[in-house]
Amino acid sequence: MDHVDAVRLEEVLAADYADYRRRRLPFWTDPTPVPVPEGIEPWPHDPGPPFEQWPGLAPQMPVTSVCPTPEAAASILLAGLIETGEFGLGECRLVLVPAHRGSDALALIGWSAEALLPLLCALLRSWEDRFGAQVVAVFGSELHVSVARPPVEAEHANLLALEHVLSTADNIVDDPPTPFPEYATDLVGRTSWSFWWD
Repeated sequence: MDHVDAVRLEEVLAADYADYRRRRLPFWTDPTPVPVPEGIEPWPHDPGPPFEQWPGLAPQMPVTSVCPTPEAAASILLAGLIETGEFGLGECRLVLVPAHRGSDALALIGWSAEALLPLLCALLRSWEDRFGAQVVAVFGSELHVSVARPPVEAEHANLLALEHVLSTADNIVDDPPTPFPEYATDLVGRTSWSFWWD
């Protein structure tokens, strides 16, 4: 766990965002559609995040009497995954991990995906503290997280969406192509987050 403990989350995300913005800015500022094969719908233009520099982490959402507990939110998400059958739970196995907190489980089991595992686990710890987030299921390179206290304001959702982008997950704004403002808007009140890596 030392490699997770060593992550200075704010510093890492600030540096990562500076690099990410430098690479993506030409695409964000050019509304010309990306050429696609005939018969394929053009990708929507993505103006990118509305921040010139790292804006800081999204604020912690308060615990209120109407919020489910993190455990209840996790149970609701798991029931939904089982009901829809989209996740391939038939091939999954229950794993008990000797972790002090659920956000450390991926590091302790040595989960292997294209994710930057120390950064991801540091983010998961922070989301657990700020949003009551819980790791519910992993399958291949997919990760499903329940959220007891999601952001309810657009400003906070924008900050959180940037954290999701910097997790390096391939499905965040890139696959399928989703403009950043649309992705951020969808996080308002959303009680489950999904990530996957190629």
